[in-house]
Formats: sequence, structure tokens, C-alpha cells
Amino acid sequence: MIALELHPRIIENKDWATLVFLFALGFVVIAKAAFESRFNDFVRLIVSDKYTKIYRESSHLMSGFNVLLVAVNLISLSFFIQLVFYHLGYVEKTDWVLFIRIFTLLAVFIFSKFLIEKIIATIFGIEEVIEQFSLQKVTFRTYMGLLLLPMSFILFYSDYITNFIIYSVIIILLTINLLTYFISLKIYQNFILSKFFYFILYLCALEIAPYYFIYYLITKN
Repeated sequence: MIALELHPRIIENKDWATLVFLFALGFVVIAKAAFESRFNDFVRLIVSDKYTKIYRESSHLMSGFNVLLVAVNLISLSFFIQLVFYHLGYVEKTDWVLFIRIFTLLAVFIFSKFLIEKIIATIFGIEEVIEQFSLQKVTFRTYMGLLLLPMSFILFYSDYITNFIIYSVIIILLTINLLTYFISLKIYQNFILSKFFYFILYLCALEIAPYYFIYYLITKN
């Protein structure tokens, strides 16, 4: 007779991820329902500059629309970071505790950076322009987060993630970030030239140094 050996079937728990994705989708639905006209202009951001022209005042920075989309951005980016570490063999993609840690660290980093920007802008007397500059960055990065959400969802439930896919997404994200800076620099070039020294200090302190330290910590650990 043939001896049969039974092995327990291990089923990964992905229910928490589905729930988080539904929350993110709910934020998008609320943003569209509560700010329909603005949302319609926002989704056409890649082909039209109408949104950036209408909503360029700093008063829009802390609007409910931006808060909802920043939450979506945090969720999608946290998932993608976890997927990258999973692909590199460091973590499990179904580790919900790790997701909470990544989400929390991202949220603390972004909001701490925002508060420090406000303080430095106040000290240098350039609050209005820095807030508009920050609004430009938030606009493009939340747009990036909106595009990244379905991509992260598909990658999370896929068992076949290739280097090409991962690196392509990373390159796209970096390209969007660079375009954000170039567009913002072009819009505020007159002000930047008049406050060039202060702007360079701001750029080095808050736009270069934090990301360098994050890169250093990740590569060393």
C-alpha cells in the first residue's frame, strides 16, 4: 500500500488588506461625492492644467478634499513599500503589523516635515509661497497615490511580481516627483530668484536631507 502523508494547508490571511483597500476606495468615493467638480478636474491632471490653475491658493492645502486623498496616498504607498520589501525577500506581504508600522512611519514623517516647513517658512517670511509650493507637491503626489492604489491592489493579490514591474513603478514614482519639482520651480521662479538663499536652505534642509537619511538607514539596515 502507498503511504499517504498529510500536510496542513497554510492559508494566508489577506482579509485585513481587503478591508484597508475598501477603506481607501471609500475615501475616493467620498471625495468624488463631496467635491464632484474638483474631483473631475483632478483626475484630468495628467492631461490638463485646469486643476492647478483653479486650486493654486494656499487656502486649499488643508481642505477636506486633500485630506481624503492624502489618506489614500498613505495607504497605497504603504502597501507598495511593503510589496517592495516582500519582493526583496525581507518581509511577508500579509504581515498586517508591518503595514501599520510603515503607514505610521510615513504619516509621522510627512506631517512632521509639513510642520517643520511651516516653521521655517515663518522664520524666513516666505509662508505664502512655500504653502503654494507645498500645495503643488501635495496635488501631484496625491494624484500619484490615486494611480498607485489599484496597482498596489493587483500586485498584492498577484503571486508573480517581476523585477521589471517593481522597478518600472519605482521609476514612474520618481519621475512624477521630479516633474512636481520642475513644474513648481517654473511657476515660482521669480520668487525663488528673489529669495534664492532662503530657498536653497529650505531645499537642502527639507527636500534633500530627509530622503538622504531615509536612504542611508534603509541601505545600512
